[in-house]
Amino acid sequence: MSVNLSKNGAALQAAYKDVLDEKTKTDWALYTYEGNSNDIRLAETGDGGLEELVEELSSGKVMYAFCRVKDPNSGLPKFVLVNWTGEGVNDARKGVCANHVSTMANFLKGAHVTINARAEEDVEPDAIMEKVAKASGANYNFHKESNRGNEGPQGPVGSVYQKTNAMSEIKRVGKENFWAKAEKDEEERRLEEHRRANLEKDRLEKERKEREQREAEERERRFRERAKEIDRAEKRSLPESGPVSVQPEQDTASQQEEENIYQDTTEDENIYQDTPLDEPVYETGVEEDRGICARALYDYQAADDTEISFDPDDFITHIEKIDEGWWRGIGPNGHFGMFPANYVELLE
Repeated sequence: MSVNLSKNGAALQAAYKDVLDEKTKTDWALYTYEGNSNDIRLAETGDGGLEELVEELSSGKVMYAFCRVKDPNSGLPKFVLVNWTGEGVNDARKGVCANHVSTMANFLKGAHVTINARAEEDVEPDAIMEKVAKASGANYNFHKESNRGNEGPQGPVGSVYQKTNAMSEIKRVGKENFWAKAEKDEEERRLEEHRRANLEKDRLEKERKEREQREAEERERRFRERAKEIDRAEKRSLPESGPVSVQPEQDTASQQEEENIYQDTTEDENIYQDTPLDEPVYETGVEEDRGICARALYDYQAADDTEISFDPDDFITHIEKIDEGWWRGIGPNGHFGMFPANYVELLE
């Protein structure tokens, strides 16, 4: 994961600029991470130099320090970058933070000396100042000796001094090229990481859609199989208990009874006129043979031959409540099949 400098960017930049500015008292700034995240935050600033800075380094943290010191040779301000990895930091965290060093160096630009430190002896102020003196390309004692000379050695001293500046310039250019390459490498790494993340996201999305499609097909298959099993079971039971075979028997018995009444009638027409009184009994019997009945509230069209179709106000008879949401019954066209229970209302 790359280091995040944007979350607390304003505070990070302000502290860095204070150290760069010779007019401010602040001569060091210390940065670290927010918990175990990769977000950089400002830990502390101060004006007590290296001696004060090293006291703030923690053995259990990864930290980055930027400090302004005075070159013992020229008296000019120099800047020191300290990459601190405490001895108490676990190996996994060390590996992650090692990838952030180049990014932090690019952020804290202008360092003349970079120190990679793990223990207190790596950040002794005297040792750091010695490196600063060497980095300037001149030796303080050499300057003292040159000041004692007469007019004669002034030429050679000037010549040596010019060479020193040339070497410093070469080092400076080399350092700039190094950081430019490091910045380019970091940018390429971020782009590659982003590309891999997009590929992984696309792969997961494709797998999710395929999984949902398979699950939907499996649900549809199970529903169809269940509907077919119900239909086969119903077809096997219809010859024994179906209403179709019962109805003709009721009609035949009623017709025979009516013929007997006509044949046995010896009284006046009042007796014949009383026969319609039996009709409610006949209708009640037919209604009871229809089992549970319901009236359609909405229009429904069958999806396949295991279901029935009906229009509003149609009647469905011989209803079987096989499921909470789906029932079976005989539709207005005489076909037996399934239908949604919430499309009808039961009749009392």
